[in-house]
Amino acid sequence: MGLLGKEIRMNRLINQDSGKLLAVAVDQAMARGVFDELMPIDRKVSEIVAGEPDAITMHKGIADTCFRKHAGKAGLILKASTFSPWQPNFDTWVTEVDEAISLGADAISMGCIVGGDDQPEQLRNLGLISGQASKHGLPSIAHIYPRGNQIPEDEKNDWRHVAYAVRAGAELGIDIVKTKYTGDPESFHKVVSSTPGKVVVAGGDIGNNVEDYFQMVHDVIEAGGDGITFGRIVWNNNNPTAIVQAFRNIIHEKGTVKETIELYNELINQPANL
Repeated sequence: MGLLGKEIRMNRLINQDSGKLLAVAVDQAMARGVFDELMPIDRKVSEIVAGEPDAITMHKGIADTCFRKHAGKAGLILKASTFSPWQPNFDTWVTEVDEAISLGADAISMGCIVGGDDQPEQLRNLGLISGQASKHGLPSIAHIYPRGNQIPEDEKNDWRHVAYAVRAGAELGIDIVKTKYTGDPESFHKVVSSTPGKVVVAGGDIGNNVEDYFQMVHDVIEAGGDGITFGRIVWNNNNPTAIVQAFRNIIHEKGTVKETIELYNELINQPANL
C-alpha cells in the first residue's frame, strides 16, 4: 500500500476532472540566464497563478519570496537541480526532499540528461531523489531529455531516444516525466506507450506563435500524453493569465484548437485579475 501523503499530493497536482496536469515553470534563470520577462518575477508568478494552472515549478528562494501569498491557489513543484549556461547538459543538486517538505511542496523535480558522458551520475541522482521522495510521500518529477554528447545531432529528435528517456524515469520510480515533444502525434504515442508512468511535455522552442503551441498541446493530449509543463511561451507572453486559461481549455475542457484560439483572442486584452 502506498503512502497516503503521496496520494493526497498527487491529487492536488493532477486535475481531478481531466486527469491531466497543466504546470508552468519559472525555474529558467539559473539554467539559461535572466530573461527580461523573468526579471519582474513576483508579478509574473502572480499573473500565472491568476490563470489557474495546476502547479508551478520553481526554485526554493523564489518559492519563499514570491509564492507565499499564492499558497493553496496552485500546486508547488520544487526544483531540486539546475544546469547552467556554462554546463548546459549537467544538472547539479540544489536542494533535497526534506527542504521541499518544509516548504509545503506538492512534488519535487530534478533534471536529467541522457545520452551523454554524465548519464551514469545523473541517473544515480534521479534514483536517489526518487527513493527519498517516495519514503516521505512526495511525488517526484523528472525533466529528462536525450541531448547528451554521445547522441548524434541528427538523431536527437528520434522518438526512440525520447522513449528511452521517459522509460528510464519510470524504471527509477519517477511519478511524472517531463520531456520533449517528438513533433507529431504518431511518434509521441509510441513514446507514451513505452512507459507505465505519466508523461508531460516541455514547451521547447517552436517559435512565438501561440497557435502552434495550442496545436502541439492538442496533439499531445490526443496522443495519450498527460499534460504540459511550459515556461517561456507563458511568462514571455504579454498576458500570462490569458495563455494559461487557453491551455486549460484544451487540457481540462477538451477544447478544439479553433475554439481555443477564439478564447485566447477574447482574453488577451483583458487585464489580469491578480
